Amino acid sequence: MSKRKSQKNTSDPCSDWARAVVAGLVVAGPDVRNACKRHLQDLEHGPKRGLRWDVDAASHAIGYFREVLRLNGGAYEGQPFKVLGWQSFVIGSLFGWKAPDGYRRFRTAYIETAKGSGKSPLAAGIGLYGLTSDGEPRAEIYAAATKKDQAQILFRDAVAMVDQSPLLAHRLEKSGASGREWNLAHLESGSFFRTVSADDGQSGPRPHIALLDEIHEHKNGTVVGMMRAGTKSRRQAMILMITNSGTDKHSVCWEYHEYGTRVCRAGAAGAGPDDGHFDDSFFAFICSMDEADDPFKDEACWYKANPSLADGIPGLKYLREQVTEAKGMPSKVATVRRLNFCQWVESASPWIGRDVWDTAEDPIDTELLRGRRCWAGLDLSSTQDLTSLVLVFEPTEADAHWRLLPFFWLPEDGLYEKAERDRVPYLAWKDAGWLMTTPGRAINKLHVIHKMVELADLFDLQGIAYDRWRIEDLKMLIEEEGCSLPPLLPFGQGYKDMSPALDEFEIRLVNEKVRHNGNPVLTWNAANAVTTSDPAGNRKVAKDKATGRVDGIVAGIMATGLTIREDETDGPSVYETRGVRSL
Repeated sequence: MSKRKSQKNTSDPCSDWARAVVAGLVVAGPDVRNACKRHLQDLEHGPKRGLRWDVDAASHAIGYFREVLRLNGGAYEGQPFKVLGWQSFVIGSLFGWKAPDGYRRFRTAYIETAKGSGKSPLAAGIGLYGLTSDGEPRAEIYAAATKKDQAQILFRDAVAMVDQSPLLAHRLEKSGASGREWNLAHLESGSFFRTVSADDGQSGPRPHIALLDEIHEHKNGTVVGMMRAGTKSRRQAMILMITNSGTDKHSVCWEYHEYGTRVCRAGAAGAGPDDGHFDDSFFAFICSMDEADDPFKDEACWYKANPSLADGIPGLKYLREQVTEAKGMPSKVATVRRLNFCQWVESASPWIGRDVWDTAEDPIDTELLRGRRCWAGLDLSSTQDLTSLVLVFEPTEADAHWRLLPFFWLPEDGLYEKAERDRVPYLAWKDAGWLMTTPGRAINKLHVIHKMVELADLFDLQGIAYDRWRIEDLKMLIEEEGCSLPPLLPFGQGYKDMSPALDEFEIRLVNEKVRHNGNPVLTWNAANAVTTSDPAGNRKVAKDKATGRVDGIVAGIMATGLTIREDETDGPSVYETRGVRSL
């Protein structure tokens, strides 16, 4: 096993890389830049808090990767572990920083990079270092996941690295048949490395190091909690999470993503213990894009999400192929943005691509719509959820586009808490006039009715489509108030009614026949929308699969469905006149 050098080590690749990032010599995204600034701030001011930067400890860990470990698979089979700049920063930070008590500073680490950057071999190597060279007797190292087969993926990487390493192969004892190993034992220290998962039902792991792979796939925080609970008896335990970017902003992964960005931002600014986002025990390396970056238009920003790209991993050719395919296959856009460019998307396969939706934005003065024929779709919520009303205006000689005009309501009481829970800016939307609220903790349907009466006076409203669910109370209120409204028309939510309406909405949108006013609530709904199909290929929006609200899009589809009924009544079928569908 590698031994610590007795002489003073002056090499510091971890800090050197941080300085290069801050100086702009290495292309990095905002969160990585903040992580590097935080490191440099702590070099200067950390000793005042009792922190100590141990260059020897950092170099020893980095040297272990270079001298002891070997890679596996394809062209890398048996090759020494070439520690890249960003990996030096991560390894050095995790093992070089010491807390006031002399033990390891960072107890939790979160690493988020694009697919193919080499984070899995990095994590496996950290586990092997903890097993053999971290000075911890009877160390327990775990590859942890929600399911056993998922935990095995990272563990198999570690086993293969052991097989390739002359210094490890004869010093670690494997349990299990070849290809089905389940334990690595370091008998000299009484330590082991194995898998653990939530479905094991175990309650007794006491990890020295826990490696959690692909946190974005974890449905809840059970595994993280299980590992954290077991670290209390360890002097310098560490939980390391690695992941691609995800889709679910209600997940444990997003919580750590957001926490990591805040901690790095606070550290970069030199915040101290009084700052609410100060956390000296949390390390984050989060690859991300700057707000103005678009990886589909500018290759220069690719390096921000792919920290190994400057060293040819995964390679420009590969990324160019991914972008080219996504441009020709809209269903791949979200996946490529998420996996290859670290962009959190609202759904794994959104129905409406962001580029298509943004192209359709074209605000119009509502006065120009006065007297113009339109149809409405009403998605009436339960007591506390989003209620949506969307008007669809037909084209005219002066304006050749279908126009969408949406309206949204939420209860006033508890709006702040709902914004925090849903992680969307309801308060800002309300202040900007994009979202209306009604008094109390439940939607006041009278407000919705009065708005529909107002709109019917302004525009030539032909009919209002509604979901039969929850409509009877609204009908009774309309009757009690004596309101005069255009016909209320039931609209089925199954494939029979929704599929033709959805098809027509999609065709108008991708053929640039539709314009919307940029209401951010509707844009949020559009980003959340995913579709499901029956065996015959009919489609509808799947509310149960969406990661957020989709009510405004459903209302827009229902209103579009009424325009199809109108076309079929007045003349040739819309399917004979609407043109070729192109995606």
